[in-house]
Amino acid sequence: MIRVTIYMEEHQVCRGFDLEGHAGFSESGTDIVCAAASMLVINTLNALERYTADETSCVTAEEEGQILFRFLKSPSHDAELLVKTMILGLESLEDNREYEPYIDIIFKEV
Repeated sequence: MIRVTIYMEEHQVCRGFDLEGHAGFSESGTDIVCAAASMLVINTLNALERYTADETSCVTAEEEGQILFRFLKSPSHDAELLVKTMILGLESLEDNREYEPYIDIIFKEV
C-alpha cells in the first residue's frame, strides 16, 4: 500500500509530505496505481523546481518507494497551488473504489 502523509499548518498550508511504499495493485512495471501516484508526485516536484524559487528538501529511496519532501520556509502561493493540485489527484485515486485499498492519505497538523 502507498501511504501518503501530508503535513499541514493550522491555516491549511502544506509544509511537506511523505510518500512511502508500493501499491501492490499488480506486478511491478504494470501497477497503474503506483504509476499514477508516482507521476503526480514527481511532476509536482519537477514543477516546484522549475516554476518556483521555494527552498525545499527532498530525500528519496527508490527501492522502498519513499519520497520525503519539506518546504524549508513557508511555501509561495504558486508552490502551494502546485502541491494542492497533487493532493487533489492523490485524493481522486484514494476515492476510487477499485484503487482505495492500495493508497492511504493521512493529514497531520504541524
